[in-house]
Amino acid sequence: MILNGRNEARLVAAAALIGGEVATAAFDVAAPDAEAKVAKIAVQHGLDILVNNVGQRGRQPLDDFDLDSVRALTDSNLVAPLMMARAAARAMAGTGRGRIINITSIAGPIANSGSAVYTMTKGGLAALTRALAADFGPDGITVNSIAPGFFATETNAEVAADPAIGDWLARRTSLGRWGRPEEIAGAAVFLASDAASYITGQTITVDGGFRAHF
Repeated sequence: MILNGRNEARLVAAAALIGGEVATAAFDVAAPDAEAKVAKIAVQHGLDILVNNVGQRGRQPLDDFDLDSVRALTDSNLVAPLMMARAAARAMAGTGRGRIINITSIAGPIANSGSAVYTMTKGGLAALTRALAADFGPDGITVNSIAPGFFATETNAEVAADPAIGDWLARRTSLGRWGRPEEIAGAAVFLASDAASYITGQTITVDGGFRAHF
């Protein structure tokens, strides 16, 4: 397993929590040389599963977004996964097996005010998942995505502690609560496994029933 992030110290700490043979690779996936770094990792360690889990969230009125901010969010949430997947697929081609899993969002198929650019990138990532499935399928590589709903992650710690939002989720989701970060893992394990060998181009929604709940 290889963990990626921009902060080496945090990567090392995460690797220690996981235990076993875990390597770290500290770099920004949106940087111009990121694709070459993934290619190098594939040569050094081998690569049969890629999880594109990097993304940024921008909540502000659309008129407040300047072009550089739009491009930065698009580079992180959409262009970087494309580059990572392309590099990974080159390494997987010829092996007869490969798994690429993109982390999208329920904000792709649904929208709210103040999230236009984020919704654009996540909707684009779901579309990219389908396109890459078509491109990489002949090499035995599956490409799928996971669309999380409201999860009490470290990034969302402040809003997750807000009782008003907790009460709203209790009414708005079928399971009546925030999702726990580890509850995304099951979908990823399934998509990475041989049990999902004939599933590609799909998005699994993991949202506690948010989109299904009226």
